[in-house]
This record gives sequence, C-alpha cells and structure tokens, in this order.
Amino acid sequence: GVVLSHRPILANLGQVRAHIDIYPGDVVFNPLPIFHCFGLTVGTLLPLIAGVKLVCHPTPLQPREIARRIRATGATILLSTDTFINQYARAGEPGDLDSLRLAVCGAERLRDETRSFVRRKYGITLLEGYGVTEASPVVAANQVEANHPGTVGRLMAGMETRLEPVEGISGAGRLLLKGPNIMLGYIRADAPGHIMPPQDGWYDTGDIVSIDGEGFIAIRGRLKRFAKIGGETVSLAVVENIAAALWPDHTHAAVAVPDGRKGEQVVLVTDAPDARRVDLIGWAQNHGVTELAVPRHLLTLENIPVLGTGKIDYGRVEKFARAKLQD
Repeated sequence: GVVLSHRPILANLGQVRAHIDIYPGDVVFNPLPIFHCFGLTVGTLLPLIAGVKLVCHPTPLQPREIARRIRATGATILLSTDTFINQYARAGEPGDLDSLRLAVCGAERLRDETRSFVRRKYGITLLEGYGVTEASPVVAANQVEANHPGTVGRLMAGMETRLEPVEGISGAGRLLLKGPNIMLGYIRADAPGHIMPPQDGWYDTGDIVSIDGEGFIAIRGRLKRFAKIGGETVSLAVVENIAAALWPDHTHAAVAVPDGRKGEQVVLVTDAPDARRVDLIGWAQNHGVTELAVPRHLLTLENIPVLGTGKIDYGRVEKFARAKLQD
C-alpha cells in the first residue's frame, strides 16, 4: 500500500490552490469515487480547505443525472476523466454544462476528439492534468491562462523532475519526481508495518514523458504501455490515437501480447462495430506513421471494460484479447 500522511496531502492541496484560482463563489462538482486519490484530495478535501461549496455524486456512471445536477447546482468546477466527461457531454442537453468555468480531466489521456466535442457543444475548454497516487496525487496541470493541448501542463510548485533515458525511446525519458507531496513510502505484504521510502526522496513514476523549454510536460505513455516488436519500441498510445482519429465516437484499447517470432504483437480492441484493420493501415500510410504502429489484430467488443476510476481496465482487455487469439 501507499503511505500518505497529512503532510504530503496538505502540501499538495497548497500546490493546487497556488496553481489554479479558486473563488469564494465556486461550486465544485465531484462525481469521482473517494477511494481514488484524485477524488479524495482534489474532489473532497480541496473544497473543504478552500471553503467553497462541494457537490458529490455517488457514482460517475450516471451521465444523464450528472449533467442535470451540474445545471441544477450551478457547478463551476468539474473534476472528471476523458471517458466520463465524454459521456456527460453527449448525454447532457444543450445548456446543462454552461455554468462550468473549469473542467479538469486527469487519470487518463484527454483525447483531441473529446476536447473538440465539448468545446463545440458547450463552449467549454477542458484542462488536462497529471497525477499519481504517490504524489498525493497532483503533479502537473494546465491552466486557463496557459493551456497547451497535448500536454498535462506545468509542474506543481516545489517539485523537481529527473528524466532517466530509456532504450529505444528518443526525446523523452522515465519521469522521477521529488517534492513535499511525495508519499512517505510503500508498505509491502512481505514486510507489514515497515515503510519503504523512495530512494533519496525520488519517486519513479514509470511514465515516459518529454518536457519542453517552457516546462510543459507531455506524457508519451507508461513504460509498460510500450511494445517491443522485432527490436523496435512501439507506443500503444500511438496505436490508440490512430483508432481515435478514425473512429472518434468510440473507445479503443491497445494491448501487447506475446509473439513467438517478434517478441510481442499489438492487438487493438475497440467498440467501433465497423472498424477494419485496412483503414488503420491506410491512415498510417497517409500520415507517415510507422507500419509497426498498425496492430496485428483488431477485435471488437461491445463494451470496453472500465475501472471505477474511469481508466480502461487493460488487464481485462488483455485477457479478452488472449482468449480470442487462442480460439
């Protein structure tokens, strides 16, 4: 388990308040589960500390009810994920989300398709942020006055970064973090009661990122979200991006499964009923994307499994893909 005391959590609350303006009249709408660090720290404790009104909803899986409640409560700040805000925006009637001045998305990559749809229907600009439980959790976030789509914004105040080189990946590295909001450490099952702190205070996120000259951080993917194909490194996020460009109204999950000849092979699982692999090939060729980013197999599934946090359940997706390929 991750050990967070009151100190790193309070530090992170201070960092978020310094990063994003919160006004006395704001109303925070939090549909995220409190067992998740984003829903707990930002969605519950931050409004209490800042002294603003908080509206909680017991589950993020009721898009129509949530859209109606945002209108009814006059909510000004919404915390969400790409998957969930996409559903709220589609289920809501025109005007349901008009009271929002900030819609902050974390936990997963914010797709361009989601961003443009929400802007077209409601005139809302989405802000993407990045966090990890071990950092209490907010690490970086875009701001209204400094919003760079395709990045997760700038680092919270008081934090340091270090990028470790990763073989096969250029222009980016594995992100290590240090700061007052970093956890005390892990408690592992084989050493109950013993806290194992991060080495020299540096927490290894396992995420591959690039940081530009202005300090904006772009997430390339988790280290385990890269496939090794014939000695080449392929980002599974890029595979999903191609599918999202072709079928923007659907959900797509790319996984790597073992391949006897090339080490690993990429499988794309999608809920787009008309998806065809030949379309992926054509898109990659027309946009100069390496053919390695075209999945070997394309499988359709009516509902892509999602965790309670709003992230795709890649474990279940991989099990489905393996079972299908063995049929």
